[in-house]
Amino acid sequence: MSKPALLRLHRWITLVFALPLLAIIVTGLILSVEPLVQTSGIGGPAIEAGRVVELMKRYDPDGKARGLSINAASRRITLQGTNVPAIDLSSGEAASTGSTLSDVFLWARFTHERLMGQAWLVTASTLAMVIILLLGIVMGLPRLRNTLSGWHKATAWFTLPLILLSPLTGLCMAFGLTFQSGAPPAATGRPLALPDATRMVAASHELSHVISIGTRGGRMMARLYDGGELRAYAVTSSEVTALPRNWPRLIHEGNWSALIASPLNVVTSIALLTLLSTGLLIWARRTLRKRRPRADGPAGAAVVGAG
Repeated sequence: MSKPALLRLHRWITLVFALPLLAIIVTGLILSVEPLVQTSGIGGPAIEAGRVVELMKRYDPDGKARGLSINAASRRITLQGTNVPAIDLSSGEAASTGSTLSDVFLWARFTHERLMGQAWLVTASTLAMVIILLLGIVMGLPRLRNTLSGWHKATAWFTLPLILLSPLTGLCMAFGLTFQSGAPPAATGRPLALPDATRMVAASHELSHVISIGTRGGRMMARLYDGGELRAYAVTSSEVTALPRNWPRLIHEGNWSALIASPLNVVTSIALLTLLSTGLLIWARRTLRKRRPRADGPAGAAVVGAG
């Protein structure tokens, strides 16, 4: 396939998926800073397991909650799967207002993973992004110039490992590829009750480092920061065991090291946003440039004829 044909395909795929790609990239940029925000709150005062369990039993006496989220920065817990608002750990009362930043992250995550409630659209757009990048690679090394097109190409080539790794790991997550070094332990029996799971996690880890505890895939799991890395643990009545790392998720979400990966993801998102915006601007300028002579042609001919 000739280079003009590759460029045309590169351009049209971008135009077709421009809006969903914009939404995915912008929400990805927002989520890039989430690990930094989460780790900034884990160095605060300790959170007592007894206090958390007490509040769980007060606000969820029937034990209907399927999970627990802990926001160490704002000193709040949220019972997932219930209509109970966030609970303030200090006062023990339901928070009158939600955490704006947490709400933004929640919206961004839902949009990023299920754009307009359509997970397939996210997967298709991510696949389109990979194809667009591969077409750019196949077209060969560019001539770097101080033009809009030159900056577009320079951004792509200088950040290529980052901007290619991001959608590839996203596709791995979408298709369930984990590259785990070992199989996770099989879930046995009924999952541990949420209050009991909270006590088990608190016995071996500081609760201020915990992001969530809840049932997933038939087992009770906890997600918590350990040495700057967000790890998943299986929680049973006898032990809390670290699960094998899901490398595509760790890399994509920047949870392998909040201090390093989070800024890298910000750079990746800005680069992708730059590529999308400059690419659309280049197309718009070329389209208008082609149409302008046609629009001016009849008028020019009329002037000549009148002369």
